[in-house]
Amino acid sequence: MSAFARLMYRGLQWKERQRALRGAGAPAASDPGGHGRTGARGETLVYWYLRAAGYVILARNRRARSGAGELDLIGWDGPVLSFVEVKTRTSTDVGPPEAAVNHAKRRRLARAAKEYMRRLPHPPPSYRFDVASVAWDARAGLQVRLIKDAFRP
Repeated sequence: MSAFARLMYRGLQWKERQRALRGAGAPAASDPGGHGRTGARGETLVYWYLRAAGYVILARNRRARSGAGELDLIGWDGPVLSFVEVKTRTSTDVGPPEAAVNHAKRRRLARAAKEYMRRLPHPPPSYRFDVASVAWDARAGLQVRLIKDAFRP
């Protein structure tokens, strides 16, 4: 586990708490580009969360050439290649963030992951799909919850 990664993750958590205390956390729905900024904040937080947890990150925002979709994060969790889908929400009105990984999204992720693995010189001994759920908390800012082996294609 990298001390630097833990430090970065804790720093981002602190920044999110400060943002929440100032009331500047969740962008308004009418804010153009707010959705993208919130998603980018969530992905950065998850990146450092995974690094602190011992993941070795290989790629971020990897687009499949076939148009199958985008893989948010790809990394090794020990001997297992993990494809991590990050879902960030500022409100739980429509359910938890991980609920957005529906059947169609799972199929697209599986196609993109297979394409990625075909390009590797040696196929991984095992792989899985994780979902990182990032939800807004008014007191603490964005909070990460990792669901390992969230689904199987």
